[in-house]
Order: sequence, then structure tokens, then C-alpha cells
Amino acid sequence: MQPHLHPFQSFITTAITHIQEDPGTVGLAAGGSWASGEVDAYSDLDLVLVTSRKIAPDINLMQEYAGKLGLMVASFRGDHVGEPRLLIALYESALLHVDIKFLTPDEFHNRVEDPIVLWERDQALTNIIQQSTAHYPPFDFQWAEDRFWIWAHYAALKVGRGEFFEAIDFLAFVRNAVLGPMLHLKNSSLPRGVRRAETTFGVAELTQLRKTVAMPERAILLSSLWEVMYLYESLRDVLVPAGFQKNSAAQLAVTRYVAGL
Repeated sequence: MQPHLHPFQSFITTAITHIQEDPGTVGLAAGGSWASGEVDAYSDLDLVLVTSRKIAPDINLMQEYAGKLGLMVASFRGDHVGEPRLLIALYESALLHVDIKFLTPDEFHNRVEDPIVLWERDQALTNIIQQSTAHYPPFDFQWAEDRFWIWAHYAALKVGRGEFFEAIDFLAFVRNAVLGPMLHLKNSSLPRGVRRAETTFGVAELTQLRKTVAMPERAILLSSLWEVMYLYESLRDVLVPAGFQKNSAAQLAVTRYVAGL
């Protein structure tokens, strides 16, 4: 069942009215919280706009098209997340945050989820969804292990030098790139950083995760770093697949280094 929060529904109804007038538009779909049924008053709207002509990554064409869907007060391309086909926009009506991914029909085959089709021409999007399979990028445990102990040492260097704010930012990066995804996997959910951590993780897990959040003080940062290392190790030893190569030498060396600070 599709969510029917008024601001979203009103925006989508208006958007569909406009895109139907463009014969080059193949269809419009919604992913994210709309597709999963988790929409609330604070959700953004994740749209997939499929057109026969290639619009992305031309920022001018993307903004021109998005500007027809409503009064857009600001927008930028998703280069920072490695997705130049994504336009992140803010619309004045109800101050909606809308992410619009511009795809061609061929590109729509490769997707991370099956969105809800909002409008389509000649069942084009439905047919593609039925003929192909969505694949969410898996978490690479070996990728994490190969980097984690270097990252932990780097955070320790920042604490040792007194660059406390940089250390805080770096621990937040590790939490989002490694710890959050692993906790999600432990809870049988997609490895999406720390997204919806408060409602997905268990009470004990959230307590552990809170301990990794630091203030710009040496003792607190060192304590948080220890918690990051402990939580990673405990999750790793439960979740890693067969064939995983643990870097025990790096772990021991970094543990000794942090203990000496």
C-alpha cells in the first residue's frame, strides 16, 4: 500500500501531470521510505525518473526538468555520493527534500531496490522490474578489515596530536562506513550506515554505539576509540564469511599503540 502523506501526494500528483505531457518520459517511480512503507513527516522523497532521452549527468538539463515539477528553491548534483545521475532538490511547497535520479530504460535495469511505480507509459517500468532483479551492494568484510586498523591508528594519531575535532569526524566516518553496516547485517537489515539505527538496533547495541560518540576531549576520545575497536572486533568475529583473512598483526600493533597514549 502506498503512503498518503499529503505533502508527498500533492507533489507527486502535480509532477505526474507535468511529466505526462512529455512524450519522452517513460515513467516515474518512488523508492526509499515510500517503497518500504516507512514514510513519516520527516522523510525525503526518492524518485526515479525514466526518460527515453538521456538527461543526466547534464546538470542544466536535470535542473530544467526538475524545475517543471514544482517551485524548486535549491538543487545540486549527487557527485558527493558518486551518483552524477542524482539531483538533490528542495521544493518550496511544504519544503520538500526530493532526490530525483534520472535514468534511461536500460539504466533502470540496474537498481538497488524495486521502487513503487507511480506512473508509466505502456507498462514500461513494470516490465523491466519483472524481467530483472534489484541488487543492493553487499558489505565487503575483507575491505573493512584491510582498512580498519589503519583507520584506528590514524584516529589515534589525531588524538595524540590534539586534533580532537578531526578525530571526532574520523570516528563518525568509521561508525557510518563500518560499524553501522555491520550492526544492520547483524539485525538482518540492509547495510545502510547508521540509518534508522534507533529503531533497528537492539538496546544493548545502541548502548555500545553511543559509547563510540565522543566529545573534543582527550580522555573521552580515547575511550570512544577503544569502544570503536572493541565493537568492530566483536561484530567481525560473529559476522565474517568463510575465507575471511583477519589481520591479527595489525590489530595487535594498533592496540598496543593506543594503549600507550
